Amino acid sequence: MKTFFLRRSWQRLVVVSAIIAGCTAASAFSADKAETIKVSGNCGSCKKRIEKAVKEVQGVQSATWDKNTKMLAVKFDDSKTNLKAIQDKVVSVGHDIETTKAQDATYAGLPKCCKYREAGAKTH
Repeated sequence: MKTFFLRRSWQRLVVVSAIIAGCTAASAFSADKAETIKVSGNCGSCKKRIEKAVKEVQGVQSATWDKNTKMLAVKFDDSKTNLKAIQDKVVSVGHDIETTKAQDATYAGLPKCCKYREAGAKTH
């Protein structure tokens, strides 16, 4: 009888160990990825809009846009999203990226301070 319980405990230990190992291996495939994207914009309002939009993308862990360098640093789980989805989200809120221009109608809806395509656009 004692041997039976020891054998069952041993089997449970093996099963639990296998489950833990499987979970650990699965999490290794969902690697975090960091990318930078050049995003047009002028001001603090642009920064808030860009960062908010990108953070809404499922799998994005952080997004920081620098108005001086015009660079967006984004960290995301590449098993949940990809760079194209993030770029599309930026463009959808009216900001151009190097490879894609935002729709004119969306750009036209931006506040005056955010009109980065205008000659002599001011930042604040």
